[in-house]
Amino acid sequence: MVLYAHRMIAQADTVANLQNAHPDVPALGSSPETIPRSEHKISPSSISPGALKVLHGLQEAGYQTCLVGGGVRDLLLGREPKDFDIATSALPEEVRRVFRRCRLIGRRFRLAHVRFGREVIEVATFRGHYQNGETQGDVTSDEGRILRDNVYGPIEEDAWRRDFTVNALYYDVGADVVLDYVGGMRDLRSGVLRLIGEPGARYREDPVRMLRALRFAAKLGFQIEEETARLIAPLAELLSDISSARLYEEVLKLFMGGEALATFELLRHYHVFDKLFPFTEAALAEEPDGFPQVLLTRALANTDTRIAEGKPVTPAFLFAALLWAPLRHRLRAADGSSGGEPLMQALAGELVSEQAAYTGLPRRFSLPMREIWMLQPRLEQRTGRRPLRLLTHPRFRAAYDFLLLRGEAGEVDEELCRWWTEFQQETPEVQEQRLAATTPGKRKSRGRRRRGRAGAKRHEDTP
Repeated sequence: MVLYAHRMIAQADTVANLQNAHPDVPALGSSPETIPRSEHKISPSSISPGALKVLHGLQEAGYQTCLVGGGVRDLLLGREPKDFDIATSALPEEVRRVFRRCRLIGRRFRLAHVRFGREVIEVATFRGHYQNGETQGDVTSDEGRILRDNVYGPIEEDAWRRDFTVNALYYDVGADVVLDYVGGMRDLRSGVLRLIGEPGARYREDPVRMLRALRFAAKLGFQIEEETARLIAPLAELLSDISSARLYEEVLKLFMGGEALATFELLRHYHVFDKLFPFTEAALAEEPDGFPQVLLTRALANTDTRIAEGKPVTPAFLFAALLWAPLRHRLRAADGSSGGEPLMQALAGELVSEQAAYTGLPRRFSLPMREIWMLQPRLEQRTGRRPLRLLTHPRFRAAYDFLLLRGEAGEVDEELCRWWTEFQQETPEVQEQRLAATTPGKRKSRGRRRRGRAGAKRHEDTP
């Protein structure tokens, strides 16, 4: 009963808060603003075939069903959506009865995944609020964080349960109209990112909403509404309650969505970056105008460029850049110049282990990240046959690109970068001559077979 009262008070606060900001917003339970085809940009032809099949299939089965969230927002802005999410009055089990290739997932938030070939369409049942006497559904922690969220309701309650007004717009493909229950169209036209409800309560329900606010602001170029922005820094500590595995997934969205550099600047401005990467923030604070920040900003800008060009990026390279500054600090503190590779290996392992308490990093990425680091001192050794052996290393290209970043930041001599750029492009004969000239007492090569020439080929898609 107490939990029910808490939820109903929070619901009333949500409605009052948004209506104070938007006096014209319909009251909860009233009819939404309906935007006809003549006033919106969405066309069924811009929606994926799989999403259209789900929308039409559920509507034909008698269920109210709409495209919702980021897909609607992006289509209205003339952008190409990354994915298409669907909300419906059908329960998860009913969705599964309509579509043969459907799998139900999640416990905290029950969803249906409908598969058409390689395309997977996520379908959520409209979420609602507590009814008196219910014992199943929403469960919140003492701090207000939602632990389980499987209370279903009508579409108007679902709209008020969403995070930002611009993400609470529904497209009805049958009627070809957009339904707006919370003033989302007004904010979309004004370029404003506004939480639905009282920001403090919404952030406590799910602290990841703070990261989403900064990510959407960077992605869309929107201004964060004053109260939505004001509470981010004071409540950023709540992110410590989120699992490191979930925060890792959020970090990938933050930095691998095409706006990594802008997102990084917002994270630091709102004092959130240090909650994700405390060791990196400490290193940046110690050298605010030094190479650590230059290297990291160049790496993030490079990530944005590769994504814009349709090239792949890997978390291993991204995390190598994010954690390089604290690794170097530890090496200097431990007199890394005399410890050699074993010391660097030990300090790298220690840093990865400690960072995992904040944002996890799977071994499939942490291991190649450490290889990129370990190859850096080896790239400075250009005598004997070491350079030829390095060319055959599977992580050579990523390590070389990382070396170039270090050169741009002024951490290593640019002559070293030029040497490696030229060396890997030369013929085997010229490479042998170059090595003979730089190796004291080097005997002339007698046609000894060279290994791994394929390793000298530039692998443009490594980072």
